[in-house]
Amino acid sequence: MSADLPVNLALLPAWLDPEVILTNLGPFLLPGLCLIIFAECGLLLGFFLPGDSLLFTAGLFVAIDKMPAPLWLVCVLLTVCAFVGNVVGYWIGAKAGPALFSKPDSKLFKREHVDKTHAFFEKYGPRAIVLARFVPIVRTFITAIAGVGRMDQRKFFVYSAVGAVLWATGVTVLGYFLGQIPFVHSNLEAMILLIVFVSIIPIIIEVLKARREKKRAAA
Repeated sequence: MSADLPVNLALLPAWLDPEVILTNLGPFLLPGLCLIIFAECGLLLGFFLPGDSLLFTAGLFVAIDKMPAPLWLVCVLLTVCAFVGNVVGYWIGAKAGPALFSKPDSKLFKREHVDKTHAFFEKYGPRAIVLARFVPIVRTFITAIAGVGRMDQRKFFVYSAVGAVLWATGVTVLGYFLGQIPFVHSNLEAMILLIVFVSIIPIIIEVLKARREKKRAAA
């Protein structure tokens, strides 16, 4: 298999292209990726980062020997960063939540993001911590919302750990094994778009289930 990746994703700006991001990290590829995953999961400014496609592409990089670490180490580090990011996000919400989320809209902060995340958390409860891993933007704000609501810490840590493993390890491993298939390697853009679609399937299922329950209740 060739070690060269296909051309950049035409549907994404260069600064959101996971291949461009990882390639530009150079010798700091793995620590840089870990920092990005941490930021998206814990720092409110990380909501615009393409976490899903970065994890998938990281797995692909491991498969073609462009990642300076074995798959198991990459998965462990990314999972830990995703979990620690959630813990930091929870702390931010618990300590500065009400004052922080009462701010008006700005270029980076949108009240709409907070409102949608709060509604998501209220609808699905603790399991939202796991489901939100696969939903961009919600993934970033859900931990702070949990902190604001003073969610039980033990329960939060358990759900966060489960979500970190399923997301960080799961998507990376998926990228690793699919990346060894020539067709996937040659059609990275289509694969990343597929990953985006697959990432919202759990939410689609939950929405359909909620609608079905609502109809039953109305009947």
